[in-house]
Amino acid sequence: MCLAIPTRVVELLPDSQAVVDLGGVRKTISLALVDGVAVGDYVIVHVGYALTRLDPVEAEQTLALMAEAGIDVGAQSARA
Repeated sequence: MCLAIPTRVVELLPDSQAVVDLGGVRKTISLALVDGVAVGDYVIVHVGYALTRLDPVEAEQTLALMAEAGIDVGAQSARA
């Protein structure tokens, strides 16, 4: 089973790449599948690719629910 987690874009890079941050863990991902992503946007990432942009309120609510359930999203993204 794979879990896609909302991550926040913190830097745009050349060649449709971006740096995302999740709980202090930063990772370079591809934006090739999603148009119009800006710094501060939340995206769903799966195997290194952003799949879609998320409403920021929805993303924050999802991350809060995961934290409430005891899921350490920083640790999850470090394994990805």
